Amino acid sequence: MGSVFGKESVEEPPHDTLLTRNDATTTYELRKYGQRFAASITYKKTGDKSENSPFGALAKYIGVFGTPQNEGDTSIAMTAPVVMENSNKPTQIAMTAPVVMEDNKDDDSDSNKKMMFMLPVEYNSTDMIPKPTNPSVHIEEIPSQTGVVHVYNGKWGEERNKELAKGLAQQLIQDGVPDMTEEYVLANYQFWGYNPPFTLPYFRRNEIWVQLESAQVDYLEQTFKPEINAAERPVMKGRNRFTIGALGLVLGCYAISVLWKRTNGTQYRSLPA
Repeated sequence: MGSVFGKESVEEPPHDTLLTRNDATTTYELRKYGQRFAASITYKKTGDKSENSPFGALAKYIGVFGTPQNEGDTSIAMTAPVVMENSNKPTQIAMTAPVVMEDNKDDDSDSNKKMMFMLPVEYNSTDMIPKPTNPSVHIEEIPSQTGVVHVYNGKWGEERNKELAKGLAQQLIQDGVPDMTEEYVLANYQFWGYNPPFTLPYFRRNEIWVQLESAQVDYLEQTFKPEINAAERPVMKGRNRFTIGALGLVLGCYAISVLWKRTNGTQYRSLPA
């Protein structure tokens, strides 16, 4: 039930938020991700939403629709008697977020597209990742990346994502990010989705991601330094808090007494005998 209202219960890749631009026209965060692995599939745009769709193929790989479509090679420890077994039992993999979608070509409705499922952090090398049995599904290693993310809710689609990517590009250009162009953003942005299809649109968490070069990251960090967070703000000592509180109470009582005298002098004068 919680997923209907946007409750996120699946694992996300760990990351660091380097800064947040909440006061910008198009808000964004600067995030740094470490190395990740993903199951991916390349496809052409279709309206297929069944188990045979790109999403369905990736979901089958991790075992959403039943028996996972992957090879689960099991190592047997050396014991007596000696037993050697190649079980080929499939391995179920936990669902993670976000689901990543990108275009491989620009401005072509029939272009190749890619969808990726991020794998859990325990799958941190190709040797540990079960091999897909579907030849269309591939395992990708994604190196450490730093980029900007625009977060939005509601319905998503290619046209809306493109317009939001344009807005993000214009904001980055306005912020003075070196060598930033709208063409670069439109050719390289990704859509990241965090919620299942039945989540109400208002509660959805959708994101537009654009990877940055190190010089662009350095510029943003130097130009828009993060504000001091609550944990780092100076803590007022107990005696100071008491002194300020007591002073405020005295001033408040004085103001009330003055107001009371003025009121009695105007509204409650004694009547002449």
